[in-house]
Order: sequence, then C-alpha cells, then structure tokens
Amino acid sequence: MEKLIPRHDEILKELDEKGHILVQDLCEKLNVSSVTIRKDLNYLESLGLLFRNHGGASKQVRYAYEKNVVEKESINVEAKQSIAKAALPLIQENDCIILASGTTMHYLARMLMNFGPLTVLTSSLRVAIELCNNPNINVIQLGGEVRKSSTSIVGSISEGILKQFSCNKLFLGVDGIDLEFGISTSNASEAHLNQVMMECADQTVVVADSSKLNKKGFGKIASLDQIDYLITDNGISIEDQIGLEEIGVNVIK
Repeated sequence: MEKLIPRHDEILKELDEKGHILVQDLCEKLNVSSVTIRKDLNYLESLGLLFRNHGGASKQVRYAYEKNVVEKESINVEAKQSIAKAALPLIQENDCIILASGTTMHYLARMLMNFGPLTVLTSSLRVAIELCNNPNINVIQLGGEVRKSSTSIVGSISEGILKQFSCNKLFLGVDGIDLEFGISTSNASEAHLNQVMMECADQTVVVADSSKLNKKGFGKIASLDQIDYLITDNGISIEDQIGLEEIGVNVIK
C-alpha cells in the first residue's frame, strides 16, 4: 500500500468512527482548505480506502446495484421480518392497499395470513400467490411484462391498470434512500411504475432496512418529501433519522 501521511490517517479514523464524512467538517477539524481535503479524498479513493460522494466520502459505495430476488432473500432477513411486522399496524380492515415488489413485501404478505377483510393490489407474483391462501383478502394482480429477476410486473400495461384504482396506502420497497436524491430503485421501468403507484395512493410507506440509507439507485422514484412513512431497523443513524424527520417523514423502527 502507498504510504499515508498523518492527515490521511486522521481522515480514515474519522471515517471509521462516523461512516460518512463531509469536506467542510474535515476542513475545520484539520485546519486545511477544501481543495486539499478533496485531493486527499480522491487519493484515498484511488487506494480503495473510501468512496467519494457529494460533499464528502463514505465507507460504502453509495450506488445500489440490481440483485436477483433469490439473492436478496438471504440478505438482512431478520431486519426485513421486523420491518414487515412493524408495517402491520398501518393496515386496517377493509383497506385497499398496494404492495409493490421486493423481499420485504414477501414477509409482509405472509404476516397477513389471518388478516382481513382487505383488498390488495400488487405487482409482485410472489406476493399474489402468498395472499391467495387467505380467503378474506381480495387480490388484484397487475398484468404486463414480467421482470424475471424480481418476479414482478412492470410496463405500460400495468401502469394503465393502476390508474383505474384509488388506494389507502402504498407499501414500497426501494434500493436507495438519499436525503438529496430521494428514494430510488436500480431498474428504470420499476421506478416509473412505483411513481404511478404513488399517484394512486393516499399515503406512501417505504419499507427498507438501514443498509439502503445513503445509497442511490439508477431510477429515481420520488423526493423524500413525497413519502409519509419510512419503516426501517435500528441501524439507522441519529443524523439520518433527524434529517428525514425534518423533511416530514415519519420514521418507524
């Protein structure tokens, strides 16, 4: 490894403690210019020691990449189950809700086994099959193009069907949550479908484990001021929670 100067060691120490650092804070702490700090961060990124982002740097890459649904099901399982459980109190009998695609939705669908009466509109084939086991839930499956990697429906056909309905709440899984960029997913077609879902629902509930925070997917769904709730786990930082609540998002964990 290339030799690091003491200032670099201080930057990495600060990053280890906080997980994310800002250029402005480093300038004040180390008493150097922003030009110097940016050069330091670029150099440390070239060594693979951090990832640059707008205004600073992070320990983790901030871009979310598409994963197959089978791979997703083995990631953060306990957190996703807890998040699904925390979503249940937001669902009332006789509600008409939308369940988007995603592995957290699979867990939520299973937890609705003894729930009802309820109408659920969904883009997820797995969610629809799961809910068919409950005779008290009326299931409306969106039609259209099947994304095999997520076993969900996307495209103009499903968007056209969606526009015929008005629902109480949308439960939405995302790949990225960023205070500036908003909520996003790694697939553009799914992002557009999610936008139409939001237009059809009175409230939007984002369900996402804390690993999705401070990340961006390729397709932007909406700004954070357009969502009503974020249900996540205890891994969310105090700074992120405060930032979301200042925007107007109700954070549940």
